[in-house]
Amino acid sequence: MDAEKKNYYEVLEIEINANPQQIESAYIRSKNAYSGDSVALYSLMTQDECDSILSQVEEAYSVLGFPEKRREYDRLRGFNQNGTIKVRNTTQMYTISTLEDRSKDTIEYENYGSNLIEAKVSKITAQKKFGLDYTENVEMEKRIGNCIDFSGTFLKEIREYKNVGIERMAEMTRISKTHLTALENEEVSKLPADVYVRGYVYQYAKVLKLNPEQVAASYLSHLKKLKNQK
Repeated sequence: MDAEKKNYYEVLEIEINANPQQIESAYIRSKNAYSGDSVALYSLMTQDECDSILSQVEEAYSVLGFPEKRREYDRLRGFNQNGTIKVRNTTQMYTISTLEDRSKDTIEYENYGSNLIEAKVSKITAQKKFGLDYTENVEMEKRIGNCIDFSGTFLKEIREYKNVGIERMAEMTRISKTHLTALENEEVSKLPADVYVRGYVYQYAKVLKLNPEQVAASYLSHLKKLKNQK
């Protein structure tokens, strides 16, 4: 799969507006997570699967870790194109405006030399886009808090409880409705490789204000059991 099709942000499990420090941290976290002697990890994945993921992590970082390559990648993929991007260096501020101003989002990059060191998105816009509006149910909150096995069925139940429609979930996670439905219905044959499934569940959990690391690990473990039953 070439760079124009592969989503490197999903590989590193970061938002498309992540700043360089977040990209580097995600790279290091992924390297540590999929290398070494992790008993928990190897109970879910084989050595070959881990090596494959590490290769994709290296590939993703080789692009996103370098500003010029990242900008070209974003341009090809259509990322960070909906708003106004301000690039500031030590001597000047200049603006790159998109052809179609569909959003008031602003992403600011502090640029000292060639290193981008800060990125931030409008808090008001982020809160409006990712805020959840639902009535808390004590029993449901207890079920969520005590859950150690996040199945697709339970994730769907949580999504509906938190009043997030499938279309809005697709918009917030940038995951297709087809993959979201397959994830919730545990349709193994319709899901991509585990590394992408993990990224999908990670983003899904973040949107629902769950613990993304816990949910992603739990779902992958659940999925492996389903595969072994076939």
